[in-house]
Order: sequence, then structure tokens, then C-alpha cells
Amino acid sequence: MSHTDRIVTEDAPRNDNPYSQGVRAGETLYVSGYGPVDPETGDDVEGDVGTQTDRVLDNIAAVVEEAGGDGLSDLVKVTVYLTNLDDYDAVNEAYGARFADTPPARVCVEVARLPGDVEVEMDAVAYLG
Repeated sequence: MSHTDRIVTEDAPRNDNPYSQGVRAGETLYVSGYGPVDPETGDDVEGDVGTQTDRVLDNIAAVVEEAGGDGLSDLVKVTVYLTNLDDYDAVNEAYGARFADTPPARVCVEVARLPGDVEVEMDAVAYLG
């Protein structure tokens, strides 16, 4: 029988939609998609897509840490959603600066639109073993 735990933190954006910030299943954590939202204000961060990427990664790291992990170093898979693939290099630069020797596996896709009309969103899977 499978057992899962809902992860909730004030350090990542919260909402009243029917999903969890993260769900831990054993040693695996599934982190919901996050845009560049400031968890304190609930507003999208201002700045270029690199600044927005940093905020997204901070939000994901907060959920991982709440689940007992070490943050971004525990990520094994990330999906990046961009509304404009012309932003790929800028996102790659900000993203790459946040990972050491072993970055997680990753997919990047262009989408027509994201909630809140933000430019970037990411979801992730972390291993907490």
C-alpha cells in the first residue's frame, strides 16, 4: 500500500486551487508547477526572465526543504515551460548558475500561455533518500 504526505510551506506561493505544493511518496517528492510568484506578497516578481527563473527555483527549493530535503541539489527531474523559446538562453544561464556538478534531467517546452501570464514555470521531482 502506498503512503503519501502533502507538503505545505509558507515559503512558497500558496493558493486555493485543488492541488498540493508538493507530495512526498516515500523518498520521492513531486513538486507542483511554480511561476515567478513572491510567496510573501502573492505577486509576480518584476524583472527579466532570468530574475523570474531565480524566483521559480527559490519556490521549488522551499518545497523541497519543507519536505526534509536540501533544496535544489535533491532535484532529479525538472520540466521548464516557456511562453517564448527565444528566452531559452536567458533561462538556461540563470538555471545553470543554480546547479553544481550534477544538474537534474530536464525538459523544456514552449507553451501558448501560463497561469498569471508569466513567462516561465517549472515543476520538479526530487529524491530525498
